[in-house]
Amino acid sequence: MNDKSQLAIHNLGKNYGPRPVIRDVSLHISKGEAVGLLGPNGAGKTTCFYMICGLIRPDYGKITLYGDDITKLPMYRRARLGIGYLPQEASIFRGLNVEK
Repeated sequence: MNDKSQLAIHNLGKNYGPRPVIRDVSLHISKGEAVGLLGPNGAGKTTCFYMICGLIRPDYGKITLYGDDITKLPMYRRARLGIGYLPQEASIFRGLNVEK
């Protein structure tokens, strides 16, 4: 794998209390690639995305962008670098409408 991947996750892990949710996840995404993260409910997909965008901190592992370690950067700094998270929940717009 290339250390200069556009986005790379190295042995990422997260526990909630004594329960491991993410264990040693590694992922390398190059420019132009589209990658999907699949798994059943409760597999840790959302937790993985939250760690990548900075909503929660991993317990161990490293996240790099173009080879630079961004693991400890806050969410707003990652957003300035181009990393964001858009939830699939449509419920955030239920009370809104569009006027012409």
